[in-house]
Amino acid sequence: MPGGRVLAGLVLPLALALAWEAAVRAGLAQGRLVPPPSRVLATLWGLAASGELWTHVLASLTRVAAGFGFGALAGIAVGALTGTLPWMRRLLDPSLQALRAIPSIAWVPLFILWFGIFETSKITLIAVGVFFPVYLGVAGAIAGVDRKLVEVGRVFRLSRAALARRILLPAVLPATLVALRTGLGLGFMFVAAAELLGASEGLGYLLLDGQQLGKPDQIVAAILAFAILGKLCDAVLVGLTSPLARWQDTARESL
Repeated sequence: MPGGRVLAGLVLPLALALAWEAAVRAGLAQGRLVPPPSRVLATLWGLAASGELWTHVLASLTRVAAGFGFGALAGIAVGALTGTLPWMRRLLDPSLQALRAIPSIAWVPLFILWFGIFETSKITLIAVGVFFPVYLGVAGAIAGVDRKLVEVGRVFRLSRAALARRILLPAVLPATLVALRTGLGLGFMFVAAAELLGASEGLGYLLLDGQQLGKPDQIVAAILAFAILGKLCDAVLVGLTSPLARWQDTARESL
């Protein structure tokens, strides 16, 4: 049951939160640098009541949505090319693998120099973070298709379009959906890096503001907001895409 899975997933974080709250109240921990959940929730409530939280959430969500869209489309397209065309894989894959090893923070000065400190540089940075896991997932899924399935399609004289639609697409779809989830998670990681450098709103800016003003409760509240927002977006993505792979038993658990 979906409700049972949600409740089971809440057991561990709730247990840890209650244990830390009890430790602070009992005097076993100070709770100065890592505030108790009651203080964090009070901070979140205050930010939500003032409307400030929703401004930051909307800013981060808009950036992630734009970066995820561009990065996912590019990753699917390039992954499909390198997965189906060996000469394209030999040409592009070594360079892409080298670029993948560059830390996210290393792109920031270059993108600011190229695009300035406004939204374009932030969205581009998020798109780069989303691109690589989607590219690897799609290219690996295509390369891993059982060649016997392709031979069966050729025996039945399927056209190239029919072969792609009826054999290749169903075979690579589950791995592609998992790659999209991975890319979405990295999108939230990269938006935090983007907003820490040159943003006036967003959850990353809320983190930096808490650090500069010495407010650990605000820092933890922003981290908690990131976690909740990321999980909700992941659940929406799973809900929208899981019916596409429902026919495959192994994909039901992975999605």
